[in-house]
Formats: sequence, C-alpha cells, structure tokens
Amino acid sequence: MRGPAVTGAGMPPGLLDGVRRRLAESGAEPTPARVAQALRDQGRVLGDAEVLRAAEQLRSELVGSGPLERLLADASVTDVLVSAPDRVWVDRGGGLELTDVSFPDAVAVRRLAQRLAAVAGRRLDDARPWVDARLPDGTRLHAVLPPVAVGCACLSLRVVRPRAFTLDELVAAGTVPPGGDRVLRALLDARLSFLVSGGTGSGKTTLLSALLGLVGPDERIVLAEDSAELRPDHPHVVRLETRPANQEGAGLVTLEDLVRQALRMRPDRLVVGEVRGAEVVHLLAALNTGHEGGSGTVHANAAADVPARLEALGTAAGLDRLALHSQLAAALSVYPSNTPVDRTVSGEVLSAN
Repeated sequence: MRGPAVTGAGMPPGLLDGVRRRLAESGAEPTPARVAQALRDQGRVLGDAEVLRAAEQLRSELVGSGPLERLLADASVTDVLVSAPDRVWVDRGGGLELTDVSFPDAVAVRRLAQRLAAVAGRRLDDARPWVDARLPDGTRLHAVLPPVAVGCACLSLRVVRPRAFTLDELVAAGTVPPGGDRVLRALLDARLSFLVSGGTGSGKTTLLSALLGLVGPDERIVLAEDSAELRPDHPHVVRLETRPANQEGAGLVTLEDLVRQALRMRPDRLVVGEVRGAEVVHLLAALNTGHEGGSGTVHANAAADVPARLEALGTAAGLDRLALHSQLAAALSVYPSNTPVDRTVSGEVLSAN
C-alpha cells in the first residue's frame, strides 16, 4: 500500500535521510531517476518538481557544498563563514553580512565539513579536529570540529578568483592610490626585491598576483606557497605547495623545504606566498645570492611594523637580531617610508636600499 503523497516544503526530514542512506549504500550518483526510485522504494509519491528539488538538494550535499553552494557561486563573495547551523556569514568586500542560509542542525554542518575535508584529501575527525586545506577549485578550507569548536563545527571558506586582477583594475577600484601604479611598475622594471604587507584579508595576495602579471614574459617565476592562492597572469609560472604529514606522520613538506627546492629551479623571480616562519631565513639568503626581484607577503598591521615582524620570525628560526638586520638590509630593496635612505624612481619616492 502506498504512503500519502508529499509535496513542496512539507517533505519530512526523515524522507531525505532514507534516500541518503540508500544512495550511500549503492554508491550511486543522486540523479533525478535514482532519487525517484529511492523515494518509490520507501513508499512515497512525489511530483516531478519535488523529485527534482530533492535530487538537487542531495547532489549539493553529496558532491557539492550543500546550502553554501549558491553563496560560493556568487562572484562578489570572497569569504563564507559558518559558526552555527543558522549563522552563515559572507563577505562581499564590504564587511561581514549575515545570510538567510541555514543548515538543518549541527550534524549537517559537521557532515559537510568532513566531506569537504575528504575532497581535499585531508582527515577531519575527533582525533584530528581541525583542517586547513585547498579544495580542487582553489577554495581555501578551514574547519574545526567540536569539542574544540564549542557547540557546532566552524567552517571558513576563502574563495580564490579564477583570474588575477590587473594593476589597472586595482587602480580603478581605488585599491592602489593615484600614482601608485607608476611606482609599482618602476619597482618591477628595476628588479627590486620587496614584501607586500597587511592584515588578514587586506588584499596582499591580490596585489602581488597583479604585480607578478607585469613581469616580462621571458622571465621564470617560481612560487612557494603554503596554500596555492597566487594566480598571476603570466606565461611561465612554476607553482609549489606545501603538504601536511599523512596519518603515519610521514610526507610533510614545509614552506622552508619549498624555498630550498625553488632555489634549484633557476628562478628569475622567487616568490614566497606568505612569509610566516623559518622560511624567512632561506628567502633572505636567496635574495642575498643574486636572486633579484624576489618578493613575498607578510602579515603586519602597517608597513612600519614589518621589521619587528621579521625580527620575530627570524628569532624563532634561530637568527639573532643583528644577523637578521644585516641580511634584511642586503636582501630587500624597498622598505617602509620611515627608513632613513630614500631614492627616487620614475619621479616617485621609494624608501630603498
């Protein structure tokens, strides 16, 4: 005997759970035909619209990003943050906004976090309750599970744009101040070494990608990154990315390892995506051995705070303050504007070596 017909938003929660279990057991893709068959097997009668809606919901849960899919598809969204089943935030460049997107419960958030981690080839469970990884489409994933995250799993997704902005676009958007593009172009033409500094989400990677796109097409750019986010529009780019240890603790590849390997790859421009640890020593050493025009990014509240930030990183890597300062003075060509030596480049004043 058939069960009662179910329509629209009145679809019982247990109905989709049953379909999920049946598809998971069979390993089948959630096509509309298979969803309809799974529904019929449970004695349910649905119209075509309900079947299509159920199929789309299951597809997004099983092979997509679930309720977050439409947010990630929005070209204006740079970050998607989940802190509770009914607290999903986005950043469209003007600060965080609370959305109307929600999950059924905390279990659904945890399930999505674990599935996305698996897609990225990482483990996420009670024994390893956090993950920092890159999804196949380039999206940066960070997730933390309870009890480390209190109450509900927390998800942070940073969307990487499919192409880099040009410097002209950054000028038009007001990201680069008037006349700043002339300084930056002159900096690249002179093959000066530099660091791009700023806080989290301030646009360091965006600016550096745009600048690398201006490098001559006959130059070889070698990128070493913790997470591959730099996407310069350039014909000759070699991209290296770190790798965590596997479950047995083997296979770890650090940014320090990548910088060492990059030096053996005949780079015309050596770029470290984010200087955050012991790799600062190898980067400074590289820039002191004939690798002109190197660059990278570093977290700092202001340009004047960069020396103190590098001091902290160098000290943690075993380099004393005096040695770091001498390496820094010889390696980097451009400094914050409060340094004592100034040089004019293309009519603009840069603080430089």
